[in-house]
Amino acid sequence: MKTLTHIALIAGIVSIQSVLLPHVSLWQVKPDLGFVAVCLIGLFGGELEGLLVGLALGWAMSLFSAQDVLSAAIIKGCVGFIAGLAGRQVAYLTPPLLIVGLFTISCLVGLITPFVLRLSEQQDVWWALSSVVLPQAALDALIGGSVYWLISRYFSLEQWVSEYRI
Repeated sequence: MKTLTHIALIAGIVSIQSVLLPHVSLWQVKPDLGFVAVCLIGLFGGELEGLLVGLALGWAMSLFSAQDVLSAAIIKGCVGFIAGLAGRQVAYLTPPLLIVGLFTISCLVGLITPFVLRLSEQQDVWWALSSVVLPQAALDALIGGSVYWLISRYFSLEQWVSEYRI
């Protein structure tokens, strides 16, 4: 049942990310729904589930974007694994703490691109940081924190996580 849920979630996120989000942008930046989903799945499901869903989602999302298949899958898989480790180590996670964590990891993931690509003199690392990385990290963190807050408000989170990880 979990596998079917994850396949449906991956198909839905890839569809929304590739069809709807190019037409909707905030601050001229589109949120990375795959990043948020992988973080939350890793947080609730554990390291292995975050890693596997991250690899599959990174691969599927790279098919519809200009990103390299291998780097997308590895980055999303690593993010899911790190989120799973954090979920195992943190006893009680509050939405503000999750927002700070998502913001930090999204900044680190967003900084990979300017360091890997050779940017022109007009587009240096500081330009990429101020115009793309920080707004996208803030948007990803707000979306992830909001989803986590909704889940924690309407579900018994401790019971749900303990049942979900079995």
